[in-house]
Amino acid sequence: MTDILHDFPIAAPADRVFDGFTTPTGLDQWWTKRSAGEPRLGAVYELWFGPEYDWRGRVTRCEPGRAFELEMIAAAGDWLGTRVGVELEAGPNGTQVRFYHRGWPAGSEHCRVSSFCWAMYLRVLRRHLEHGESVPYEGRLEV
Repeated sequence: MTDILHDFPIAAPADRVFDGFTTPTGLDQWWTKRSAGEPRLGAVYELWFGPEYDWRGRVTRCEPGRAFELEMIAAAGDWLGTRVGVELEAGPNGTQVRFYHRGWPAGSEHCRVSSFCWAMYLRVLRRHLEHGESVPYEGRLEV
């Protein structure tokens, strides 16, 4: 198995960063085109990226302001069964983010592409939380 890991700071309070990963309004600013769900154990999130990408993730970890994880229960091939999550550590200048996407099949080409895409999307999240920037869904991998 292979994991995608990205650690980076965001100059925003941990509660705001948590909301960016857990609320539909937050997710739709940087990752999804449209989403629905609530941050509680066992809840199922709807993650919509277009007609061919209508995915679902079940909450397997939820510690408000500290940690959140979704297990992908309806997704494209090698995303199925993977876990997308974040651990947050509040500090005096903002929040340290430890993002992960665990459980990829070893050597997956899609894993390598997704690692790049995650870095780009997480940058959009950071810019949104730090500067209030909003990027339309179709342009998020271009910024």
